[in-house]
Amino acid sequence: MQDKFTAFENRLTKVYKHIGKIARKQNLACFRVYDIDLPEFPFIIDVYKDMIYVAEYKSKHKLSEEDYETWLNTSLEIIQQVFGVEKYNVFLKLRERQKGEQQYSKLNQEKKELIVDEHGLSFIVNLSDYLDTGLFLDHRLTRQKVKELAKDKRVLNLFSYTGSFTVYAASGGANKITTVDLSKTYINWAKRNLTYNKLYDDTKHEFLQIDVLQYLKTVAPKSYDLIILDPPTFSNSKRMEDILDIQRDHVTIINQCLNILDDNGILIFSSNYRNFELDAEKLTSQKIKDITKQTTPFDFEGKLKRKCFWIEK
Repeated sequence: MQDKFTAFENRLTKVYKHIGKIARKQNLACFRVYDIDLPEFPFIIDVYKDMIYVAEYKSKHKLSEEDYETWLNTSLEIIQQVFGVEKYNVFLKLRERQKGEQQYSKLNQEKKELIVDEHGLSFIVNLSDYLDTGLFLDHRLTRQKVKELAKDKRVLNLFSYTGSFTVYAASGGANKITTVDLSKTYINWAKRNLTYNKLYDDTKHEFLQIDVLQYLKTVAPKSYDLIILDPPTFSNSKRMEDILDIQRDHVTIINQCLNILDDNGILIFSSNYRNFELDAEKLTSQKIKDITKQTTPFDFEGKLKRKCFWIEK
C-alpha cells in the first residue's frame, strides 16, 4: 500500500507544479489540480486561494472500516503536505450518485465562505456547507464567452445556481437579465454576488424563484437575445411539477428556449451528463456548433465530462 501512497504523492506533486504554474500566469485563484488521475485515489481536488476542496467519489473498495480510515487519513495528510496547507484548510466531501436536490442540500452550518476572483470579477464560495462550492470551475471560459456576447442584450439565465453567468452578463453590459432558479438560497446567493461586484441594478435585473420548466411555458416569443441553459442531469424536486431528465427532455426545453429567442438570438446549452447525445434533427434550429473544446479550461483538458453547444435562432 505504501507504494500506492508514494505514487499518489508523486502524481499530485507533478500535476500541482504544472497546473499551478499556468494558473499563476493567468492570475487564477481557483483551479482544478487532480481528477481521479489514479483510480486507487478517487478524488477531485480543487484549489480555492489558500484552501483545498477535496471530493471523494464513493467507490467499491475492499477495505475494512479501520483500513479505510487509515487510507483516507493518509491520503489527506499527503494532500496537506503537497499543497502546504493546514488540516483546517482542507474541506472534504463524499460524492455519490445524486438524486433530485441532494447535490444542492445543505450538509453543514459552518458557513466557511470566502471571496475568490475570476477574470476581474469576484464570487462568494462556500467550502463547508454544500456538496458544491457555488462556482463551477469548468465553466470559466463559458462565462467569459457570455460576457463577450452580452452587451445591450436581453439575457435569460436558466437553472442559474449562484448566478455566475448573471454576473458575467452584467459585467458585459447586458440591457436586461432575468435569473431563474427554484432555490431561494441560490437566488439570494446570486444577488449577493452581483452586489459584491457593484453590478446590482433593480432596473436591469429580475430574479425568479420558480420551476424553469413551468416558466418557459409562460414567456412570450422573441423575449430574449441570449439564453444560458445549464440544467442538472436529473431532478425530481418536490417543488417541480415535472421530473427532469435532460437526455429525455432536452429537445423540448431547447425548442422552448428557441421559441422565446429573438431573431438571430443565441442559446448556450450545456450538459454534464457524461453520455449525453444531442438529438439535433428534432431541434427547430440547425445552426448548431459544439463548443465543448473552445470552452474547456486548461485544467480540465482530458478530464471534462460535460458538453456545450452554441445554438442560433
